[in-house]
Amino acid sequence: MTNWGERGRRARSARWLCVLCLAAVSFAPVSAVRAARVGPSQQLLQKMRQRAIDYLRTTQDDAGWWSSPSAPGITALVTTALLKSGVGPDDPTVARALKFLERFVQPDGGIYHPESKHRNYETSIAVLAFQAANKDGRYDKVITRAVRFLKKLQWDEDEGIDEDDPAYGGAGYGSHERPDLSNTQFFLEALRASGVPPNDPAVQKALKFVSRCQNLESEHNTTPFAAKVNDGGFYYTPAAGGTSQAGKTPNGGLRSYGSMTYAGLKSMIYAGLSKDDQRVKAAVAWIRMFYTLKENPGLGKQGLFYYYHTFAKALDAYGVDVFVDASGQPHDWRKELAEALAALQRPNGSWVNTVPRWYEGDPNLATAYALLALSYCEPREGAVRTESPQSTQ
Repeated sequence: MTNWGERGRRARSARWLCVLCLAAVSFAPVSAVRAARVGPSQQLLQKMRQRAIDYLRTTQDDAGWWSSPSAPGITALVTTALLKSGVGPDDPTVARALKFLERFVQPDGGIYHPESKHRNYETSIAVLAFQAANKDGRYDKVITRAVRFLKKLQWDEDEGIDEDDPAYGGAGYGSHERPDLSNTQFFLEALRASGVPPNDPAVQKALKFVSRCQNLESEHNTTPFAAKVNDGGFYYTPAAGGTSQAGKTPNGGLRSYGSMTYAGLKSMIYAGLSKDDQRVKAAVAWIRMFYTLKENPGLGKQGLFYYYHTFAKALDAYGVDVFVDASGQPHDWRKELAEALAALQRPNGSWVNTVPRWYEGDPNLATAYALLALSYCEPREGAVRTESPQSTQ
């Protein structure tokens, strides 16, 4: 696994310094719109999708679930991936999955296993699945009640904390007494898919938490961690003493890493921030420095497929077709992502992470993430948006 330690403390320090310099540069976009084609070939994309869909049809239990009957979150993720890949809600595979998920709709409006410690995660992913299948309004009531339930889970005044608390506005696992950015990004995605506007109080509360997960000292983040790294990237959580899956710096800072930085960027855009906001600029500056599809920057192969699907969602939300990195290299990110996934797809149509942390050793889960990533890789022709940094120095 490639990680910060292997690259050396000196190289790491130099890169962080470069990120800070980039953040100081004006990123008021230089948007070149030109006629061109971006993305992978439709033939490659369709072939990859169909092989993955065929694989998932073979691994579904007759009762409608994948991997475990007590883990509806995995089934909901696979179902969402199939729906986003063009498989309709009345397709037998998807219909069985939806019927299975309906069994987990609880009296309180949540959608989770009765013994689950992951109520936010399971409900948020289930909302995405039901919303993707809600072509005729059949799940309107379920979705409305689930969104109401999710808002009650959010860490705010009801949990006895005020706006100054680092946990304020976040969402998390019930098994940990603190929220985190991973749960919060799914929380925000579920609200957005359900039509909750950016100015909704729950979304704006979540934005406070997301801003505090960023290594950027500002009026939006005065936590002790912000100034210790201050590179514009994101980490897991500032709550309950702070945690980064990429570890700590020698001075006690929480290291930024790829999947959470893309999650942070996407969440800020969903919450209504523009490209001119300093938080968005700093996040994009970090991404320019560490743009890669070879690994999850800062974590190597850990969480690689989670990274791929968050990468795709974030760059799609950012609204750019060709992304220019810090060295000036342009990237047709959709094409590069599809080709990276094509190289990793197994002969049976599935994907699996050789580093099995966070359940990515489960081919159903990894394949769902890959299909979701590919759903943002449709080739495009016509006006192509290229954005690159512009120095005002």
